Amino acid sequence: MQTAGALLISYLIGSIPSALIAGKILLGVDIRTIGSGNAGATNLYRAAGLRPYLMVLAADIFKGYAATEWIAGLASSGVDAVDAMIACGLAAVIGHVFTVFASFKGGKGVATAAGMMLALVPGPLLGAIAVYFVILYFTSYVSLGSIGAAVSLPLTLAFSHFVLGASIRMEIQAITVVLALLILVTHRENIARLIKGEERKTEFFKKGP
Repeated sequence: MQTAGALLISYLIGSIPSALIAGKILLGVDIRTIGSGNAGATNLYRAAGLRPYLMVLAADIFKGYAATEWIAGLASSGVDAVDAMIACGLAAVIGHVFTVFASFKGGKGVATAAGMMLALVPGPLLGAIAVYFVILYFTSYVSLGSIGAAVSLPLTLAFSHFVLGASIRMEIQAITVVLALLILVTHRENIARLIKGEERKTEFFKKGP
């Protein structure tokens, strides 16, 4: 029961729709009805600017980190600590994507997954963040940067483990693959637009809105 409770709390924390709340407060609208229609920080950036974007991004990262680092500690004592962290972190990501507070239509899970990885593998996460910014700088596609970062993380862990001999638990390696696949699925419409050349650019490295 303790483990189930930890998972439920993690899901509910992940379900807090940060971007939707900010959109209602700042703009008086459901941001899913404007811009790209996504309930995420990037869509809020296009509508409200950089400061709200950064606040929502931090909140979404914190959700994943809090569930993984702290809420997992509420799991039953017989549950392996790392397994509990992975399960609670994943529950938060699922909550973000399928939020119970907004008809199960949430964001794409990138920031919350980053918060989860911040608790599990902070070093390799920095590499994934670097990949994100490099892609974003040269293309101005947030979606492509997010996909690149998500895919790079399991590849980095695999290289570190199998080539460099680093000690990395296979459960962590596996969850990075699962998250990469989830982020690919949540970005399927973006991928289709990228292929067609119709994806909207976000100029973070130029003067913002």
